[in-house]
Amino acid sequence: MILSTLFAATALSTPALQTQTDLPVRPGLGISAEPTVQLAFNRLYDTQTLYRHLDSLVAAWPDLFSGEKIGTSVGGRELRVYTLNDPASGAPGTKPAMWIDANVHGNEVQGGETILYLAWYVLESRGSNERIDELLSRVTFYLCPTINPDGRDHWFAAANGASSSRSGISPIDSDGDGLLDEDPTNDLDGDGHVVQMRKYTPGEGTHRLHPEDPRVMEFVGQSAPRGPGDWTMLGSEGIDDDGDGRKNEDGVGGYDMNRSWPSSWQPGHVQFGAGAYPLYWPETRCVADFLLAHPEVAAVQSFHNAGGMILRGPGDSGFGNYPRADLGVYDQLGAEGEKMLPFYNYWVIWDDLYTVFGGFVNWAYEGLGIIAFTNEQWSNDRISPDNRLEDEVSSRHWFSDQLLMGAGFVDWAPFDHPLYGEVEIGGFVKDIGRTPPAFLIEEESHRNAMFCLVHAEAIPEVELRVARIEEVGSGVFAVDVQLENTQAIPTRTARASQRKIGRPDVISFTGDGIEVLAVGRRTDKFRPTELNLEDGPDPARLVREQGLFLGSPIELRYFVRGTGSFTIEFASEKAGVSSVAGELGN
Repeated sequence: MILSTLFAATALSTPALQTQTDLPVRPGLGISAEPTVQLAFNRLYDTQTLYRHLDSLVAAWPDLFSGEKIGTSVGGRELRVYTLNDPASGAPGTKPAMWIDANVHGNEVQGGETILYLAWYVLESRGSNERIDELLSRVTFYLCPTINPDGRDHWFAAANGASSSRSGISPIDSDGDGLLDEDPTNDLDGDGHVVQMRKYTPGEGTHRLHPEDPRVMEFVGQSAPRGPGDWTMLGSEGIDDDGDGRKNEDGVGGYDMNRSWPSSWQPGHVQFGAGAYPLYWPETRCVADFLLAHPEVAAVQSFHNAGGMILRGPGDSGFGNYPRADLGVYDQLGAEGEKMLPFYNYWVIWDDLYTVFGGFVNWAYEGLGIIAFTNEQWSNDRISPDNRLEDEVSSRHWFSDQLLMGAGFVDWAPFDHPLYGEVEIGGFVKDIGRTPPAFLIEEESHRNAMFCLVHAEAIPEVELRVARIEEVGSGVFAVDVQLENTQAIPTRTARASQRKIGRPDVISFTGDGIEVLAVGRRTDKFRPTELNLEDGPDPARLVREQGLFLGSPIELRYFVRGTGSFTIEFASEKAGVSSVAGELGN
């Protein structure tokens, strides 16, 4: 009786608890309300499923998120761009934007899931995260989840290895024999995987079985002191379909849309897969058309895999160096990315990786003047973050055995090969090596999506302040205005200024009955009366090729005649429109 009375009193005095659905949605935290749209981020999706999930976000937030078809792939699949924008602060095209794409190489798939995650995260966070609200109010996002839907779907649906299905599916004569796609890899044993082949060749091979794990092939060469070995590796699973003495040399497709862009483009005999001319492939043309029609794009991110890299151009040494002012912006964002993305390195494409002629992010910067990065998603260092496993090959087996319960490896099994005779087929499946395992896909997506948002936050934002107004005599006023870019990306990159890419920035002074007589730039704070007069036919409309950089504000002094209200406006392709108002004569 006493206990029941105590429980009743406690229940009456305890305030009502919030239910899970009463809590604000804050994606990325451990405690949150149920999201509006339930999506699984522990798996990868083919093109139609990826589009379907993005369409579910459109249905849930039709005022903020929309999709459109921008073109058709070689194989007839839609290329879509999804627009993420807050209409309360302006329609797309009226404010700065960021372009994010993925999967230009068919097998480099997980960027599509990262884009899906980014859209979901931003939409679910709106209204409960002030930084997200602020970002969405001033930046539009254009999201292209796959540039190569043909290669993506072929990688999902067909038997492939981790590195196959890189191309699209347009037939190409890769081996120069006049035939098209006649010698692809083959799933010889019909298990749905294209893995490796090995042959036992006692005393004549280049490999031996690892003493602790016979699944691991250890290279020894053919000379003392270690060689020769007892096994010969025969490459990917397959046969000589066209009877030319080689195997797997002319697979599906054989072109590379990331070698087809105008920047430092080279023909196929110099750069494999480039196509007949820049933007030859319809997928690249429609993306180029979209970006040229949207000059407000001030930031670009392109997702590839793998190796854990944050890459910037140039793609070839012959281009030379980027302007120092722009390198400062790249270095700042790259250093931040290295902290956000464990085991990722901020690198220069040609210098730290390899030469790429006709690369997309190179063209985005060199041709369009946009700060652009490629992220090569996933690093195998994640297999053993504290580096307790000695070598990469054995660590991959340990990873598959202990964390995937063996699902990542097909055990070696005998096969009677028509050319090589008795061989063994086995190896890691396509999910291993270039893509994260299911339980790490969400983390990889989240970290890369957050890097994109930090990149987007760096898009230029210009503040104007009227510092002082003073009458200097005869009805003439001096108006001092300060203009400052508060973000890391300039309103015009140094590259854009040098090459006169896009429209220059414009500063205008307007007011009914007010005449602008002259304008000059104040460059010495200790000599406020000294001015560098601005050139141009109309002092009320200054045209500036040079952009505004973070940490380099400018101060202008206008000499004007008249009274009443005035507005000073700064208009920029990459920073939108900012203004400040004032009053003369009161």
